[in-house]
Amino acid sequence: MKLKTRLTISFCIIIFVPILLAVFVIWGFQKFQIKAIETTYGIESGTYTYLTNPVQLLNQYTKRNYERLLKEASGNPDRFLEKAFLDKINRELKGKYSYLIVRKEDIIIYKGMNSDLEEKDLPGYGEGAQEEEDAVSGVYVDGDEEILIKQINFNFTDGDRGSAFIITTSYEVLPEVQRLFFDVCISVLMILILTAAMLIIWIYQGIIRPLKELKTATVNIQQGNLDFTIEREGSDEISELCASFEEMRKRLKESFEQQIAGEQENRELIRNIAHDLKTPITAVKGYSEGLLDGVANTPEKQEKYLRTINSKANEMDALLNELTLYSKIDTNRIPYNFNKLNVAEYFNDCIEEVGMDLETKQIGLAYFNYVDNDVMIIADPEQLKRVIHNIIGNSVKYMDKQQGLINIRIKDVGDFIQVELEDNGRGIAAKDIPYIFERFFRADASRNSATGGSGIGLSIVKKIIEDHGGKIWATSKESVGTVMYFVIRKYQEVIQNE
Repeated sequence: MKLKTRLTISFCIIIFVPILLAVFVIWGFQKFQIKAIETTYGIESGTYTYLTNPVQLLNQYTKRNYERLLKEASGNPDRFLEKAFLDKINRELKGKYSYLIVRKEDIIIYKGMNSDLEEKDLPGYGEGAQEEEDAVSGVYVDGDEEILIKQINFNFTDGDRGSAFIITTSYEVLPEVQRLFFDVCISVLMILILTAAMLIIWIYQGIIRPLKELKTATVNIQQGNLDFTIEREGSDEISELCASFEEMRKRLKESFEQQIAGEQENRELIRNIAHDLKTPITAVKGYSEGLLDGVANTPEKQEKYLRTINSKANEMDALLNELTLYSKIDTNRIPYNFNKLNVAEYFNDCIEEVGMDLETKQIGLAYFNYVDNDVMIIADPEQLKRVIHNIIGNSVKYMDKQQGLINIRIKDVGDFIQVELEDNGRGIAAKDIPYIFERFFRADASRNSATGGSGIGLSIVKKIIEDHGGKIWATSKESVGTVMYFVIRKYQEVIQNE
């Protein structure tokens, strides 16, 4: 969920959920308390108005006492002279925050409670309600306290006028009403706490928790630990941030692993170069010391020593050139000078140069060109020659036959020319063929040490061919020989219609 949507929903929850729940709770409590009040005090009303008006409520719940006194006044008025009867009625009224006053003519003959209410505050004879349907009516008297007075007028049997008054003070509130307001306040408070707790949990799960995970991840990265994962699904901003952070972690780990692998490769290269340089340097030192010490005391020996020193110097130069080219490959900065080359002419010159070198090593060379004389390619002649020399050099290095032979074939394969270089050397095991173009791969470490080589020759070949837009692969049989194949696209002129 988007952060904007989450905040909008949170705002709506904060505003509307407490209001709706509070309304529901108040409505439920009102229903419950009204039912309790009606059951306890005999109030019959379907409205909530007396819950907010204490006087009206108290007016309601003395209704039954009023009706009873009204019946006694019409049937047996002299009972208002009996103190036992009046005490009983007054005790009932005390439970309803009221008390009884009885007046005969202008004299109060009974007063159920000591109060500041005076004779002059009572309504005169005939002024109050007298009918049963007026049992909830009364006279309000304002003073230090608001008082509700219900009056019943009657005549004693001796002819004197009498009045009975039910006095109710307005500051009293029923326990049920007090409990209602208390319960409502507690419920609203609980609703606010519950809503806040729900929002905190929701926000914690959606925002705070993933932020803590990100903080832990940054600490791990700071400490160099990249072996962890941040799993977070969703389309919100926090999930997208976690996904980006996880992608960054993966790339950092890959970069770190590549750096370690590169350092390992560099160490391997330095070790191989150092090993390969040691042999020619030792030879150069030995033959040069022989010249200085006069061991080569004839012109023939001196020429032999000088030729050997020159040969070993050339080997060292080749190794250093290979190291330089490797550093350029590693930074993808091999210098290319592409030109349009005639296939027949180029390979004729190349084979002539290679043949002379193989002749000195007593290795036979066979060359077959099946490509038309006008076929052209776009290539760097120097780098392509390096490919030929590296492959043939590798074949010579692992030649184990007394009569060595290398066949070179140039074929036309549609939009490409295919070059095949076949030898009758010791061959390569089938399990090793997929790895021979990898840097520093050794099919046989002991023989590699004996024959020398930095271990990067074929990886350089693969890089050069791929940069020409071609492909290289190999087939081999142990003790039979190896065939190296590579293809380069032909040059084709694009004719534009005028």
